[in-house]
Amino acid sequence: MAKLARCMMYHIQPHVLKKVAALGAIGMAIALTMALAIALTQPHTPRQSQPLAVVRAASNRTPIDLQTLQHQWIVSPDQANQLLAQSATLLDARYPNAHQTLQGSVMVSWQQFSQPRGSNHGKLLADAAALSQQLQAVGISSDRPVVVVADPLNGWGEEGRIVWMLRSLGHSAAVLVDGGYSALAATGIPLTSYRATVAAIPGTFVVNQTTQWDITRDQLRADLGNPKVVIIDVRELREYRGKTPYGEQRGGHLPGAVHIYYKELLDLAGNLLPRPAILAKLASQGVTPDTQVVTYCTGGIRSGWFTAVLASLGFDAKNYSGSAWEWAAAPADQYPLTSTPAK
Repeated sequence: MAKLARCMMYHIQPHVLKKVAALGAIGMAIALTMALAIALTQPHTPRQSQPLAVVRAASNRTPIDLQTLQHQWIVSPDQANQLLAQSATLLDARYPNAHQTLQGSVMVSWQQFSQPRGSNHGKLLADAAALSQQLQAVGISSDRPVVVVADPLNGWGEEGRIVWMLRSLGHSAAVLVDGGYSALAATGIPLTSYRATVAAIPGTFVVNQTTQWDITRDQLRADLGNPKVVIIDVRELREYRGKTPYGEQRGGHLPGAVHIYYKELLDLAGNLLPRPAILAKLASQGVTPDTQVVTYCTGGIRSGWFTAVLASLGFDAKNYSGSAWEWAAAPADQYPLTSTPAK
């Protein structure tokens, strides 16, 4: 009735309203009927919602200089929103486990950019053209920043792996969001159950690989025992001690490797610890800003995330993407593992 009354007031002229009001209840009933009939014959013009980037830009501040992202691999949710207002590509690395995602995002998995299952599963596709094609399909372009989210608490560091991959392949403005998907969603980005796996407009990115944040198995073997290099095993403590819950052919850790479980750098909400706390934790294991660091896990996913954190802190860090899957599949006399903790 309230809607009909508003409709009547909108569609019927004021002098007519005065006349029908004088007729009491019968007159009002007649007027409501007239108003409904008029309203139903009026064309419906829906309100157009603003494009998402415009909505974000309305509340944003000074644009982020993309040059600053060359040394910044991690951004706050507000900074991520600003980058999205600057036409950044948004990737959700929780695929295929997420049932809902952020509007405008493309769902990805680390597996789609990696070699088939087996000892090389943690390593990126060897075919640069195939990698370029895969990345273009999800909307990656060199001239647009890339914002990546996942689930820091319940995931495996997928967002860090994707960012490490993009940086290693030549993209200088790929970042992960501190706090992950839930933190970015909390800024007000609409959610959707439509999970796009390809971009509406393909990107133009072409792989130009760098070895600055990557290390091969044989390069790592040559660094064993080097006092200038600290090797960090970022797996669970049980893995470091020799358990093989994720398919490694042999158990144990690389000789001399120290142990820092990657989630020790997060608080209970999935946010990174303050910088001083992270630096103190690293220093307790002999890792200082002047140290060359190599990280590994099972397949370079968790260690990719750890490398992204270290690089953003200014460390000289490399991710061994082959990790335990590749190392443990090689001859034990050439690629040893031990269960003895590092001193």
